[in-house]
Amino acid sequence: MNTDSAARLIARLLALRHLPRDDAEARRLLVDAGFRDEVEARLAASGLRLLAHPFAAHVSVALAREHEAAVFEQNDAWQASNIGLPKDAAALLVILWALIILPKRERQLAGESAQGAAQSELFENVKLTPAAHEASLGIPENVLLEDYGKLLGGRARLQQFALPQLSRLGFIERRNKVIHEGPLLDLAFDYAEFAPRILEGALSDLLKQRGVLEDTQTGETA
Repeated sequence: MNTDSAARLIARLLALRHLPRDDAEARRLLVDAGFRDEVEARLAASGLRLLAHPFAAHVSVALAREHEAAVFEQNDAWQASNIGLPKDAAALLVILWALIILPKRERQLAGESAQGAAQSELFENVKLTPAAHEASLGIPENVLLEDYGKLLGGRARLQQFALPQLSRLGFIERRNKVIHEGPLLDLAFDYAEFAPRILEGALSDLLKQRGVLEDTQTGETA
C-alpha cells in the first residue's frame, strides 16, 4: 500500500487535472501546513506549482512561472496555450473568466468583509462566505453569442468549436443553454495579476458597455 500521501495527491492532480476542495486529500492540503509545504516542494522540483485560490472550488497544478518559457516559447513566438486552444478560443476564455469569475470574486470579497465586521458583534449568527460554486452565476449562451460572436470569429464558430472545446477541457459547463464555470475556470488565471489588467484595460470598457462591470472611477471635480 502506498503511504506517500504527497506523491499520491500529486499523481491524482496530474492525472485528473483538478480535485474538488471537499476531496479528503485536497482538504488536508488546505488545512495541514506541513503537508502543503511538502506537496509544493515536490511540485517545484518538477517545474510545477499548486493552484489553490481560497475562493476557488477546486485545486489544480500549473507550470512554475520560471519554467513557462520552456513550454510556451516555441520558434521565437509565444504560444497562446499548451492545450491546443486557437487564439479565438483563448480570447473567449478570457472573456468568460471576466464575465463569470470577476463578479463572483467581488461578491465573495464583499461577503468576507461583511462577515469579518459581523464577527465582532455577534459571532454565533455569522454565516460563512458562500462557496465558490454557490456564488457563481451562469451566462446565457445566446447573450454571449450576441455580444461577442462578431468579435471572435462568428456565432457559428463559437457555438460549434470554441465553446465545446472549453467545455471538454473543464473550463466551462453548458447546461440548458447556459454557460456555467467549470472546475478550472476560476484557476485559469492568477486573479491578483489578471484582474487589474481587465479592470484597467481595454476589455474593461467593453464589459462596462455590456453592464458586467460597474465604473468605479470617480469623476474629477472642478
